[in-house]
Amino acid sequence: MQATMIHSTREAAPAAAADAGGQEFLTFRLGAEEYGIEILKVQEIRGWEVPTAIANTPAFIKGVINLRGIIVPIVDLRLKFGLSGVTYDALTVVIILSVARRVVGIVVDAVSDVVTLLPQQVRAAPEFGTSLDTRFITGLGTLGERMLILADIERLMTSRDMQLVAQAAEIQTGTETEPKGDQS
Repeated sequence: MQATMIHSTREAAPAAAADAGGQEFLTFRLGAEEYGIEILKVQEIRGWEVPTAIANTPAFIKGVINLRGIIVPIVDLRLKFGLSGVTYDALTVVIILSVARRVVGIVVDAVSDVVTLLPQQVRAAPEFGTSLDTRFITGLGTLGERMLILADIERLMTSRDMQLVAQAAEIQTGTETEPKGDQS
């Protein structure tokens, strides 16, 4: 399986926009929507490979992969966000992230590109009911006709139900810790 290291893409971004206070985002598709996450959280991009399943985990935790000796839990954001029609094909991508001192992979439909957004191109997230909890949206980015949902991947990956991701990795590596409620 060949992986794309994201660092080479970031170096090719326009220096002038970054110098003007812009922030770089990796953009990707989930269903019909385009999302962006901070490029600095991205470790690499990989093609889809079937992970090792872990019993008794929610459907959005697809399992774990061994990435150069590191056990990496794989979370399908499409399932996490309640999207229908989830398929795994040649375009399905796993973005490997480094968040909250852990490595985790997220499954997305496709990766688009790396963009630099200036502060005036980012708007606050609106308050409305969607399948994506707005607590995980930092804002909406506009790039010409494109509208990007800017996700707070750090907050999403450290949310309460995502603690199951860490537990899945611990189960796979045999480093299970005692549940917090059983400390006697």
